[in-house]
Amino acid sequence: MTDDATPLGPKIMLVAGEASGDQLGGRLMAALKAKQDDIRFIGVGGPRMEREGLESLFPMNEMSVMGLTEVIPHIPHLLKRINQTADFAKSERPDVVITIDAPDFSFRVGKKLKGKGIPLVHYVAPSVWAWRKGRAKKIAGFLDHLLALLPFEPPYFEKEGLPTTFIGHSAVEERHDGDGERFRATHDLKADQKLLAVLPGSRNSEVKRLLPVFRKVIDALAVKYPDARIVVPTVSKVADTVAEEMKSWPLDPIVVATDQERHDAFAAADCALAASGTVSLELAISGVPHVIAYQVNAITGWIAKRLIRIDTVTIVNLVLGKKLIPEFLQENCTARNITPVLDALMAEGPQRRDQIAGFDQACTMLGFGDTPPSEKAAAQILKIIAKK
Repeated sequence: MTDDATPLGPKIMLVAGEASGDQLGGRLMAALKAKQDDIRFIGVGGPRMEREGLESLFPMNEMSVMGLTEVIPHIPHLLKRINQTADFAKSERPDVVITIDAPDFSFRVGKKLKGKGIPLVHYVAPSVWAWRKGRAKKIAGFLDHLLALLPFEPPYFEKEGLPTTFIGHSAVEERHDGDGERFRATHDLKADQKLLAVLPGSRNSEVKRLLPVFRKVIDALAVKYPDARIVVPTVSKVADTVAEEMKSWPLDPIVVATDQERHDAFAAADCALAASGTVSLELAISGVPHVIAYQVNAITGWIAKRLIRIDTVTIVNLVLGKKLIPEFLQENCTARNITPVLDALMAEGPQRRDQIAGFDQACTMLGFGDTPPSEKAAAQILKIIAKK
C-alpha cells in the first residue's frame, strides 16, 4: 500500500522575549520561509513573528521585565513560563530550538533542554565583553550554536568550544527603507520644518522613568523651535501609555506604532532623543543624528556600575571604538545635560556631520552591503537541522 501523505517539513521552535527579539525572529522566519516553504513554526513571540505564521504559546510581553528590583515581583510567574516553554519543547520535539536574546529567560529554558536531543541555538550573543565574562563558558555547556551580531564577539565563545557565527546586525537590513517625504505629506509637515524623534523605550518601566525627563527636554527646545514637531515611534504594548502621557506635551506629538510608520519617521526626522538599546543602531542606519539617555532603578544602576567593564552602552560607539553618540546615563540623564547637545544636533554643524559620517563606517562593519544577516542566520539554522 502506497503512503500518499505529504512529508512534513522541519519544525522550528523560536522563543523571543521582547520587541527587539520579535523583530529579529520575524526577519529570521521570513528568511527561512524564503529558503524552504514547508517549515512549521512554534514557540513564543510578538506581533512581528505572529505575522510570519507563529501562534505564540503565551503573550510575549509577559517576559519583558528589566532591572534587578523590577523583576523580583514577577519571578514566580516567569519561572512558570520558563517551565512551560521547556515542557512544550520536550513534548513537541522540534528539529531545533532558537532562543532570541532575553538571556535571563532564554538560558534557563536552554538549560532545561540540555541533553534532550534537540539542537539549541541562541540568537544574539550575551555581552560577555562588557560584564560577567564567565557566562561564555557556562552557555557553552548547553548551547549547540550561537549567532552573533557584532564582529568582535565570536572569539569570546569559540575559545570555550561553542561554535559561533557572526551574521551581522539584523537592523542593517532596513537601511533606507523609510520614506521621509511620505511621512511629511501624511502629517502635513513642511519640507524645512524641524522634526525631532523621541523614543522613550519599549518597556513600561523604561517609558515611565524616561518620559518625565524627555518632557523637560522638549519643553526647553519648544522655546527655541516653536514651529517644530515631534514624532514618537513606539510599540503596541506601550503605545497607549505614551499617547496618554503626551496629550499635554508641546510641539503636537505624532505617535506612530507600525514598522512602516517608524521607518518613515526616521527618514523624515532631523535628529532624535532615544532610550538606550537597539533603536540607536536603527537611527544610525537611517542616518539620524541622536543622543542616548537612560535610567534604571538606583539599586540596579549602582550594581551595574560596579560590574560593567566598558564605558559606553551604544553599539555604534562600541564598534567604532569611540564615543560618537553622546550618552546620558543614570544621574547624568537630566534635561539640563541633554538639551544643549540635542540642540546642537538640530543645526547643520560639525556634531551633526561627524555623526552621519561615523554611521556609514559602523554600518559597513556591522554587515551592511553584505548578505542580509537574517539570510545568513537562516542558512546556518538549516545546516544545523540537516546535520541532525
